[in-house]
Amino acid sequence: MTAESAQWFAETDTESVQDALRSWYRADHRSFPWRETTDPYEILVSEVMSQQTQLGRVVDAWEAFLDQWPTAKALSEAERSDVVGFWTNHSLGYNNRAKYLHEAAQQVTEEYNGQFPTEPTELAELMGVGPYTANAVASFAFNNGDAVVDTNVKRVLYRAFAEIHNADDPDYETVANALMPAGESRIWNNAIMELGGVACGKTPRCDEEGCPWREWCHAYQTGDFTAPDVPTQPSFEGSRRQFRGRIVRLLGEHDEMELDTLGHRIRVDYTPDGEHGREWLRELLSDLAEDGLAEVDEAGDVPIARLQK
Repeated sequence: MTAESAQWFAETDTESVQDALRSWYRADHRSFPWRETTDPYEILVSEVMSQQTQLGRVVDAWEAFLDQWPTAKALSEAERSDVVGFWTNHSLGYNNRAKYLHEAAQQVTEEYNGQFPTEPTELAELMGVGPYTANAVASFAFNNGDAVVDTNVKRVLYRAFAEIHNADDPDYETVANALMPAGESRIWNNAIMELGGVACGKTPRCDEEGCPWREWCHAYQTGDFTAPDVPTQPSFEGSRRQFRGRIVRLLGEHDEMELDTLGHRIRVDYTPDGEHGREWLRELLSDLAEDGLAEVDEAGDVPIARLQK
């Protein structure tokens, strides 16, 4: 871990960061059937299928595959041509993935007496199972993995933590493992991958999806949502239009708000006298007033913002 990252962990309430993500995930997440099982065979099938196919399309194929070959033993006894034919018929990508999955099932049946190994290093000995897939199966089946670091997770870490964003050679794996609560790889990896897939995609939906890390997020504070797989700044992110949208949404929820309260709610680095302070906020409200959307009431001791009636 870099010195900068070590300093961040020393200065940050990582327990609150962890709790926020777990609570967000438990409250609401996309429902996929492989998230409801701890069967390593079923999870391995889902991981292999998901390598080249959108998750929504995997569900039907995964269920049909398990209907036909419900266990590793059943798959090991199948004709390889049938397995490859299934893969092709369901447009699941490279056919060699089906071949390797079939061979992995034979290994489990013949070399492991039908019992999947539980350690990532052992799982990686199965045909076609690389370190990432081995760790995912260990995490989701046995709660026994390291932090998963895929493209989505890298995007989350890069945006959330300035120490990663500013590093010449970011150490994603070390930071991800330091951040993951000990012994909780199943829920943690599901949660951070969900965050990257739902709230922190290439086009982020921070407020819409209630991202639980907005309080700490470097990108949310600065409006810089670039990432390794998002090399250019999306025109909407960090724009005045985005912040005007946040103002309208909040005033719609609360009827009226004091200026500084509103400022802190739409931007975590808001300071009344700072670069993004009252003057900046009044300019946004002035834009909205010209559009007939908002107004500022100066009659009392504290200015109040509200939507125009």
